[in-house]
Amino acid sequence: MLNRIRRCFSTLPLTLVMWQVITPLTLATPPRNPDKTVECELLVVGGGLAGTGAAYEGLLAGKTVCLTEITDWVGGQLSSQGTSALDERPTQRTQLIYPRGYLELRERLKDYYGELNPGDCWVSESCFIPEDGHKILKGMLEDAARKGRGQLNWFPSTVIKDLSIEKNPNGGTGKQIMSAIAIQHSPKDGAAPLNTYPLSQTIEDAYTYEDSELFNKTIIKFVPKPHDKAEPADWYVIEATETGEIIALADVPYRLGIDPRSYLEPSSSSTSGDPYCTQGFTYTFAMETTAEPQQHQLPDFYAQYAPYYSYELERLADFDLVYTYRRIWSPQKGEQKTFGGLSFTVPTPGDISMQNWTWGNDYRPGTAKDNLIYTREQLEQMGQLEPGKWMGGLRTETLRKGEEHSIGYFYWLVSGDTDSQLGDGVKTPDPYHVYMKGLDSPMGTVHGLSKYPYMREARRIIGRESFLYENGFMVNEIDISRRNYQDDFYKTNLSPATYRRLHAALAGLEGFKVLRGDASPEQITRRKRSTIYPDSLGIGHYAIDFHPCMTEYPAEKPGNTERKGERVGQGQAYPFQVPLRSMLPQNIDNLIVTGKSIAVSHIAAAAYRVHSFEWSSGAAAGTTAAFAIEEQLLPYQLVEEPIFRSKKLQELRQRLDANDNPTNFPNTSIFNDNWDDWR
Repeated sequence: MLNRIRRCFSTLPLTLVMWQVITPLTLATPPRNPDKTVECELLVVGGGLAGTGAAYEGLLAGKTVCLTEITDWVGGQLSSQGTSALDERPTQRTQLIYPRGYLELRERLKDYYGELNPGDCWVSESCFIPEDGHKILKGMLEDAARKGRGQLNWFPSTVIKDLSIEKNPNGGTGKQIMSAIAIQHSPKDGAAPLNTYPLSQTIEDAYTYEDSELFNKTIIKFVPKPHDKAEPADWYVIEATETGEIIALADVPYRLGIDPRSYLEPSSSSTSGDPYCTQGFTYTFAMETTAEPQQHQLPDFYAQYAPYYSYELERLADFDLVYTYRRIWSPQKGEQKTFGGLSFTVPTPGDISMQNWTWGNDYRPGTAKDNLIYTREQLEQMGQLEPGKWMGGLRTETLRKGEEHSIGYFYWLVSGDTDSQLGDGVKTPDPYHVYMKGLDSPMGTVHGLSKYPYMREARRIIGRESFLYENGFMVNEIDISRRNYQDDFYKTNLSPATYRRLHAALAGLEGFKVLRGDASPEQITRRKRSTIYPDSLGIGHYAIDFHPCMTEYPAEKPGNTERKGERVGQGQAYPFQVPLRSMLPQNIDNLIVTGKSIAVSHIAAAAYRVHSFEWSSGAAAGTTAAFAIEEQLLPYQLVEEPIFRSKKLQELRQRLDANDNPTNFPNTSIFNDNWDDWR
């Protein structure tokens, strides 16, 4: 395996949106007829962990699954995005309370390497080579198709260009996606192979119908697989992209960036909201330790980004500590070392590390001039919401700068002697490393960067309105956070009425006393668990972890700071659930949303984004779609009020649990307000 991954070189050249109605979208006419038409029962758009989990369960249920992915690897953050270090919490890991597919992934990693942590990293119990993650997941999908007698139609290097959305012909409350047009690209004869150029240089080409100097294009039309009888929905489209492309293209109500401060989101850094400030994205890369010092060429653009880079905190200001943090391959174990209270083995020649560091290769734009994910207003101004005009909804220039920023960070690690946050005398060069690139390198790219940036935040749907959610369903900060909401911050920054309502919401049955004024917020006992949902279809647990946007433009501006107040909401969270209502958008009946685009707030999203959650939400989406087809119903019908009386909802939850896809943590109960009693 070492020969496969060692080809490397030391240098590189180089508004809050709440839209309440949608207009019918007529499928644009491509410049030529589709090259092929493909029938699906489940069209899963996005091959990350959420999309893989959805496809896995759909195949085990015997369905015909079409899975599209912009890159040529499945797995998202653990493969094409390069973050092949499983983010897990002891709450789940000690008892292995994970979906069956995620457990199988962990077991296959262990079998493949002979151990779960071949990288001997200290951030996780499992760090490994990204390409191997792709291979294992692809094998899992193929085996699931055989076991469940489903059919897997895999479409790598494929993007959705257009949707046909019409009024539901079989009833329902809204519209349906009737068909989708996709573009698949492959290298033109004589042109460079896939993954030669960074994403910023190819993404606009990928969304263009016409053949180019680099690519031949295949136009694919996805349509429902015919059924013998009329059904409420002939197929389901599952939104599993990394940025919420389908919800933007379908123009369903969604939010982006910071939510306004309220009793539901009391730690928000903005009173009015800010759609341009999303969490930073990261182009990961791999570097290898060498026995001899290397010569490293100064990138032309290094001076532009150098004022940003830092170890961030004194307790982290050690090269070996940062290097081993996400080490993904370690053929021999070095000596033990302790720094800042952390213990790890020092790097030895042949070790490979994947880099993902906040004040390193994170790129964190936060203004209307450089935000990566375009808002609805920006998309409308650019014409991307018109039929046939969709180009992916990302700012190409920001992708490019993120790529340069990451390459510059490698040079800073091996040759830099400045530190933007800690001052002089902290950073010293460490030239005993090379930057790994090449098609057989860990990232599988000629340029050495991940095929797609690691995304921490996406467009997030606003769920359907109901009696308790007049503005649309949403999982909010106070539904999961363990913060002490009697801190002075909340007394100072919330109005007395909002402060009282906050504590009433946290108090359970005692909340009525607070609202009536019969008790003060200080007199009540807040619940010590997350909100429990009767329609929970999955679980997750992780801290509310922020990589905040920067205050000024450009993000790398000397002296720039993180947006003030963004980290107020970060910290520990209670184990949480994935309610079905968070996966159902407004207006469209056969669209199920999973992954980072479910209905969660900006602060809650900072916990709802890690590997096992993505799989759990994907498993829920795939199972729900299969169940809806078999039972001839629409998913929103499962959560029509009152939810607790829905027998079909209980059947769906029982199916998930019977298939070892847990919908609850053990011993949870609405009658138990203290997590300490059941954790």
